[in-house]
Amino acid sequence: MTSERQLGMTDVKRLNRGWRRRTQARLGLLLDSVGQPFNVGSIIRTAAAFGVERIWLCGETASPVHPSARKTALGTSRLISFETLPTAVDGAKSASAAGFRVIAIEQAGAAVPLHEAALGGDVCLALGNEDRGCSAGLLGAAELLVYIPQVGRVGSLNVAAAAAIAIAETRRREWAAEDR
Repeated sequence: MTSERQLGMTDVKRLNRGWRRRTQARLGLLLDSVGQPFNVGSIIRTAAAFGVERIWLCGETASPVHPSARKTALGTSRLISFETLPTAVDGAKSASAAGFRVIAIEQAGAAVPLHEAALGGDVCLALGNEDRGCSAGLLGAAELLVYIPQVGRVGSLNVAAAAAIAIAETRRREWAAEDR
């Protein structure tokens, strides 16, 4: 049995640089009234780790400069650009104008499972409020509706967890397609 060790900082940077070279698609996020600063901070940190370039902060979304959001994001907000807009529909229009396909993550009748969704190209993943989910306007403005299949007895995921799953799956698909 070999003893394993954690990678040192130089090795981590080298590993991440390799994945960055394999990443071509642009990735954005749209937050539709995500009100809890800790959720916003967690989403920012995950977004920075996966190379999200822009986050549209819409409706009543907590500010990334809120002390709780900043604490959770651990300084990673400097790696992402932000745009604040009054509604998620405005955010979807802005994301589309910037060349992103808007894909809403929501348990909705027309939604397809995440693992079957077309996630290629430049994508803006849209996530909704912790209690209410995505607004009706956002669902109407999105190009595609996607849900994350769940087999447990819980009805939904925390929005930061859902964001992490959707972001990771989007990047995984890009990297897997490159391997073919």
